[in-house]
Amino acid sequence: MTLQINITPNGRMSLPADVRKRLGLTDGGVIYLDETEDGVVLRTANQAVARAQELAKRYTGENPDASVDAFLNRRREDSGE
Repeated sequence: MTLQINITPNGRMSLPADVRKRLGLTDGGVIYLDETEDGVVLRTANQAVARAQELAKRYTGENPDASVDAFLNRRREDSGE
């Protein structure tokens, strides 16, 4: 779906109500903007987290020692906590 979004002179833009509703942004929220070679991509916080997790899996695979919890446990052990 392609939508035209107008940007005001001070840089504000509005997402249509039906889009906000589908994305769970009816009470406001945060959108992350990624500038890519192809253009601009907007993601909700949940979409941004899912994307980050997908990218992390590409580099860590299913290695259990690559989790944040494993990293923090190793740091605690190294520091004697």
